Order: sequence, then structure tokens, then C-alpha cells
Amino acid sequence: MKFYQKEIKLPARRRGFHLITREIEHAMPEIKEIKVGQLQVFIKHTSASLTINENADSTVRGDFESHFNIMVPENAPYYIHTYEGPDDMPAHIKASLLGTSVQIPITNGKLNLGIWQGVYLCEHRDYGGSRKLVLTAFGQ
Repeated sequence: MKFYQKEIKLPARRRGFHLITREIEHAMPEIKEIKVGQLQVFIKHTSASLTINENADSTVRGDFESHFNIMVPENAPYYIHTYEGPDDMPAHIKASLLGTSVQIPITNGKLNLGIWQGVYLCEHRDYGGSRKLVLTAFGQ
């Protein structure tokens, strides 16, 4: 069994849903050495998240952002945690709804995603800054 782990730093991105599949593949070339295994991608933040979804039509990512902003609005009168700005508490809720990690099968040295699937960095802050990911690949 082989194990590889590294931490990468993604550049700051604007608020929204961003495809990062290629950045992950580029940062973890060791995936090519695994015939059967898994890649776990974990984000080390509480106001951004990860998910897997449509990789071809960018309007899907825009619709995600629009929907989440309606579902979890800013300036809700019941928020107590407000001292970091109106986007902070909603960002925490959105991150918890989507989650901090994704797991992807590795088959014959490649991520075994569906043809229309990609990994999204879900940036929930207006100015979230750079984001750190821990990539862990393992298998035979």
C-alpha cells in the first residue's frame, strides 16, 4: 500500500464556486502511481467548503452561488456571530452544509470522476483569502 500526503495553498478567489480539479491533479502527480485507491481532499477552513458537481457548464456554479445566498442569507436578524462581517456567519453555515472534504476513487493512475464531474472550491466569503487543502492519496 502506498500513501502520499501534501498540503497545498490555493490562491485567493472571489466568492463563488470554482473548479479546482486540475490544480489538485497537478499538485499530486503521485496519483499516477496508484492502480486502485482513493484521494481525500480536505479544506482547512471554516468559511469555505468542497463539493463535486458539474464541470462543463459554468452556469451551474453561478446557480449554486445564487441558491446558497437565498438559502443562507446575510444579515439575518437572529445571527449573533456578526463581528467579522455580514458574510461570515452565512459562510460558516454554507461550509457546514457542503462539508470539509471529498473522497474520489483512483483507478489506473487517474481520478475516477464521472465525465461531467469536477471538484469545486466553494468560497463563501467576499474576501476569504488563500485556502489550504490537505491531499491524501493512498492505494496499490
